[in-house]
Amino acid sequence: MRELILAGVDEVGRGCLAGPVVSAAVILKKSINLELLKDSKKITFKKREKISEHIKDNSYYAIGIASVEEILNLNILQASLLSMKRAIESLAVKPSLTLIDGNFAPKGLKNYKNIIKGDEKIKVISAASIVAKVYRDRFMIKLSEKFTHYAWERNFGYGTKAHLEGLKKFGITTHHRKSFKPIYKMLSS
Repeated sequence: MRELILAGVDEVGRGCLAGPVVSAAVILKKSINLELLKDSKKITFKKREKISEHIKDNSYYAIGIASVEEILNLNILQASLLSMKRAIESLAVKPSLTLIDGNFAPKGLKNYKNIIKGDEKIKVISAASIVAKVYRDRFMIKLSEKFTHYAWERNFGYGTKAHLEGLKKFGITTHHRKSFKPIYKMLSS
C-alpha cells in the first residue's frame, strides 16, 4: 500500500486593506517537531519566525500569491483560492490528500478535505498557516520601508488606527485593495 502523503494548506491576509493574499502548502517530513505547530495567530512574531524556519527545514513547502490586482478583478475569496491552487501546484512532492483550512477549495482539486478552523486542529495546516503568515509579514515589512506612512511593519496591511490615519493623510497606494470598504469609500467620495 502506498504511503499517504498529506499536505496542509492555509491562506493569510484575506482581511487586509493592503498587500497580496498569500497561501502556503506544506507536507511535513518525519523530522518535524510537532509540538511547535499551532495556529499562527497564537504565536508571537519572533517565535513564529523561528518556527517557520524549522518547518521549512523539515518539510516540502510552497507559497502561492494572488496580487492586489487579482483581488480586485476576482474578489477576495476567488483570489484566496487562486493563491491556494498556486501553492499546491508548486509543491515538489504531490500529495495524496490535501487538507484545506476553511470551507472552500480551489476548483479542479482532487483528493482534498476542507476543515473549518483547521489551523487550530490539524498540525500540517498549522504549519501552512505559520509559513504563509511569516512570508506575508516579511513582504509587508519590506513594503513598509518604501511606504512609511501606513505602519505596515506593525499591522501588516490590516485596517488598524495607524493604517487608517495614514490613508487619510497620505492617500491610497498601488498596494491598497480598492474594492475594500475604507478604500472604496475614499475613492467614491
